[in-house]
Amino acid sequence: MTECPTNETVVSMLSVVIPAYNEEDGIAEIVERVLAVRPAVLAAGVADMELIVVDDGSADRTAEIVAGYPDVRLVRHPRNRGYGAALKTGFCAARGNLVGFLDADGTYPPEHFPDLCREALAGADLVVGSRRSGAASDMPFVRRVGNFVWSSLVSLLGNRRVLDPASGMRVFRRAAFTQLYPLPDGLNFTPVMSSRAVYENLRMVEVAIPYKERLGRSKLSVVRDGLRFLQTILWTSLNYNPVRILGGLGVAALAVSLVIALLFVGMRLSGITTLGPWGVLGAFVAVVLGIAGVDFFALGATFNYLVSLFHRHPVRQGLFGKPIFDPPLDRHFWWMGALGVLGGVVLGAVSLALGLNGWSIERLWLYLLAGTMGILVGLQLMIFWIIMRVLEELSQREARIQSDMEQTV
Repeated sequence: MTECPTNETVVSMLSVVIPAYNEEDGIAEIVERVLAVRPAVLAAGVADMELIVVDDGSADRTAEIVAGYPDVRLVRHPRNRGYGAALKTGFCAARGNLVGFLDADGTYPPEHFPDLCREALAGADLVVGSRRSGAASDMPFVRRVGNFVWSSLVSLLGNRRVLDPASGMRVFRRAAFTQLYPLPDGLNFTPVMSSRAVYENLRMVEVAIPYKERLGRSKLSVVRDGLRFLQTILWTSLNYNPVRILGGLGVAALAVSLVIALLFVGMRLSGITTLGPWGVLGAFVAVVLGIAGVDFFALGATFNYLVSLFHRHPVRQGLFGKPIFDPPLDRHFWWMGALGVLGGVVLGAVSLALGLNGWSIERLWLYLLAGTMGILVGLQLMIFWIIMRVLEELSQREARIQSDMEQTV
């Protein structure tokens, strides 16, 4: 958080941040509810609580209403900068070692802040008020579907169950700032925060909370913001664990290619030596998906080395969430590639010999196709093996330099 001024952190203080944009109809109610919950927050073990409202360039009386509460700190944006930007401004102004936030529209219950604080004081880095953990919810059907999709996607890509990655009510430790940042300025702030918490190995706890329909018109566009959520969740995953997406695509492509190849082998063994239009298309698809599958998988593994090189602490990585091969599969790429090239050359040589002895192309096409695939895939595997070994050496060199510097100091 280099853009934030240095504030003296107050130990065991909860700083609650409310981003507000044209919320004159509901801001007074949510402010009073947050202020009223202060005794319960203190009873939960927090020494003090402050409330910060960030007016994000409202054109109505939102700022005027908030200014009427002497116990509330008002921070104003001269123009609308976005939900996430308003939250980050509030985080910069916060003084507590615990930072919480919720929306200004009355959808989230501040009365549950004590529950979230207890989990944070017990050691959680990020505590999320979960609308999908069994509590009563008035969430519209479309939102329910959307939250199910985002939950499933974040859980699948992060290999860790997350029930409500888009919840707008949370408490987190100020010490987790550096691992949670950077965060976007828009409404996709919360799913990115949840995704980063998963990949940064932060301890994230979800606490069941009820949810009510908002006061006034929602600023969330189902289509536009839904696509933005999808894009940022995928992009965050690519920044931390590229092989989870790219490797998954590669494995799927290779599986389809293998199925088609086995069909061709079965056809050849049954005496079929010529292909019709669909057979030609199948051969084309098998070759393209086979080569693309190897490329995607190897590219994902290579990018994982780059991620590890640039991260100064371990992050959650791996196609399946835990090692399947020991040593990792990419360490075998050199001999797998060499074997593929050798097999391809042998098939090519045998095909040439058979052709010189009178075999027609109708009998040789499958061998030639397999030989070409073996050579191309083998060369790719060996090239990626070299790239990954160089990246591994660079990573180890960086670690050795860091270790030597620490010993010198």
